[in-house]
Amino acid sequence: MENIIDELNWRGLIEQYSDEEKIRKLFSTPQTIYCGFDPSASSMHLGNFVMISLLMRLQKAGHKIIALVGGATGMIGDPSGKSKERNLQTKDTLAKNTAAIRSQLERFLDLSNPDKGMILNNYDWLGSLSMLDFLRDYGKYFSVNYMLSKEIVASRMETGISFTEFTYQILQSVDFLHLYDTYGCHIQIGGNDQWGNLTSGLELIRKVKGEEAEASVMTAKLITRADGKKFGKSEDGALFLDPSLTSPYKLYQYFINCADEDAVRYLKVFTFLNKEEIDAIEKEHLANPGNRYAQRRLGEEVVRLIHGEEACKDATSLSEALFSGEVTRLNEKQLEELYSGEEPSLPSETPILDALVTIHMAQSKTQAKTLLTQGSVSLNGERIDPANWSSFKVTKEHALFGKYLVFRKGKKNYFLAKLA
Repeated sequence: MENIIDELNWRGLIEQYSDEEKIRKLFSTPQTIYCGFDPSASSMHLGNFVMISLLMRLQKAGHKIIALVGGATGMIGDPSGKSKERNLQTKDTLAKNTAAIRSQLERFLDLSNPDKGMILNNYDWLGSLSMLDFLRDYGKYFSVNYMLSKEIVASRMETGISFTEFTYQILQSVDFLHLYDTYGCHIQIGGNDQWGNLTSGLELIRKVKGEEAEASVMTAKLITRADGKKFGKSEDGALFLDPSLTSPYKLYQYFINCADEDAVRYLKVFTFLNKEEIDAIEKEHLANPGNRYAQRRLGEEVVRLIHGEEACKDATSLSEALFSGEVTRLNEKQLEELYSGEEPSLPSETPILDALVTIHMAQSKTQAKTLLTQGSVSLNGERIDPANWSSFKVTKEHALFGKYLVFRKGKKNYFLAKLA
């Protein structure tokens, strides 16, 4: 079996190892590896997909993976990356979120055989743990000084941290020990903000099982953009894996618009293309950067991987139609993907000057008039005649499928509205 550590390092996926040489040695034979997923929301996002893809890579390399949904720890709240206490969610909300996260994980992981992969819920063992058993069996292994030294706790000392969130690292440590004992799981992976929780798990296993216990952890790098900003945020917020929250088209557009410096790096992180394929894409991209070949391949690969071939075809078709201005060849479903539900509404018979100001294409009627006289405005693929714009009104006859209005300024700037 080829050791996967070299590939993970080449892809720039791993930030920290508890002991890289020890992990290399473990990965020379089939291992069981787990990663936890927090059900604090009804859908995971692109940042979570980095961890999902890590599990997929490990599984493809011949290792058994465990995706652990935190049905119990989600009731407590992970203090990592939080500046203040999070609001506790109800049991019903957590149960729904847990089911939704599990459903998403099932789309990506091979669960055909328990020896290949499984999804577990830590509520199954933590939910019945009494307070006295928790304190006697686990709490005695953690000194307060040790827990305070963790960055996830230290960063909260000024603003304050409740005893509830303070104990989160112990609960996550119990998960690692339980999976170590029950499934022979010797490796845990997580985001780099989880380093303190992961190493607490190592501490518990060594204290309970002895210093020679074979247990290791590694964390994934925080993916950022070339400008240093957090990855995975669009103008509309987080990019979710649920297509009803983030459409395949919007996901495709995010990657199409990423910086040249990011495109090849993201190909390594988010796709399963090999080194030769990515090198070839980079070479073709550098020959003509304006064609955005790397971004287009990146967008196609990610949308295909997350949403399937048909969604990928729809997203690319929609993007091409908008780029060419041929919006009339789009079907109603594709047009729906363009809309977020917050677009302005235009009454029928709206004068074009008023329409352009309402949709924020122009800041004033004077600016709108300049755009129209220059012939820079089109509606649903038809350029508005610069000689006759003064009598132009937006009517039902202009709307696609009776309601969609796609305005364009120049070649790239789109403004969406619906007919009231």
